[in-house]
Amino acid sequence: MAQNLKDIKALAFDIDGVLTDGSLIPLADGDLLRVFNAKDSMSMRVAALKGLVTAIISGGDTEALRIRCLHCGIREENLFLGCRGKLPVFQKFCESNGLRPEEVAYFGDDIPDIPLLKACGFGVAPLDAAEDARAAADYVCTRPGGRGAVREVIEMILKAQGKWCFDDYSKVY
Repeated sequence: MAQNLKDIKALAFDIDGVLTDGSLIPLADGDLLRVFNAKDSMSMRVAALKGLVTAIISGGDTEALRIRCLHCGIREENLFLGCRGKLPVFQKFCESNGLRPEEVAYFGDDIPDIPLLKACGFGVAPLDAAEDARAAADYVCTRPGGRGAVREVIEMILKAQGKWCFDDYSKVY
């Protein structure tokens, strides 16, 4: 696995159940409230600052999600919200960024993520992912979605690449 991690050039994430714990609270205006983990979000920003391409491929689609993803270092052109049938979107992301699928780690937790977990170079599922998603993943986190699973694996990848170091902390924010 260590060699595979050294070859990772990009990270792609589902949102609900990966960057959040999967809980959705309906609001009066029709939006849904989601809670993100600050440590997961910070590690996404660090990954982007350390040169990894980052993307979101999610069925969720709200302005609040778009803003949060941009804050986490996702570039607008790699933000794919409202996706139904994620594999063609994953392939488009790879092509538009000059990546081979095996150079991408994908983080997913449920049935719509299984094709991407199998197509990418390093499929990651949170501890509490659906059984079928865990079975399709190359790595199952020791932490649940929205509770540090993303941070766990980003640290693992960046450490394997010798990039988990900070000489200037001011660049992280």
